[in-house]
Amino acid sequence: MNAFISSGTAPMFPFSTAADPFSARHGRALPRGLREEAAGMTWAEFESTYCSQHGPVRLGGWTATALGAGRSAFEATIAVGDTIHTASATTCGPIAAMTAMLYDLGLNIEILSFHRYELGEMSATFLLCRSGDRTAWVMGTGETGNESSLRGMIAGINKLGG
Repeated sequence: MNAFISSGTAPMFPFSTAADPFSARHGRALPRGLREEAAGMTWAEFESTYCSQHGPVRLGGWTATALGAGRSAFEATIAVGDTIHTASATTCGPIAAMTAMLYDLGLNIEILSFHRYELGEMSATFLLCRSGDRTAWVMGTGETGNESSLRGMIAGINKLGG
């Protein structure tokens, strides 16, 4: 069955919900590029390919303290292999903070494309990430947009090898 994603009344482009595992499960189309990569995958295949939280880099605790003027102090516990690190950054947002913390640990990640869907009590963030000369799509989920974004970044650094 074909459906259309539209803006207003005119269809922008057709897509097949059967070929898009996220759409089949949540009723929202994957971002273009990822949709083509994931076409025809089962939900289990999609999850294991794009949203694994298993890898050498793991996020433990995360705190944010508002400082005023749009800035916050962030702290995180990040495990890299068997070593646990306490990292901190003062930035305007959690994504910038996580990027800085990972960089300080020698783990470089650049976000080339960012898409977030709020799905009731769940948030899903899709990231096209680059580390060095490698590029990959990943997905993170969580109860909040920030949680899903941070999980997406961890999935990205694990998939790309930092």
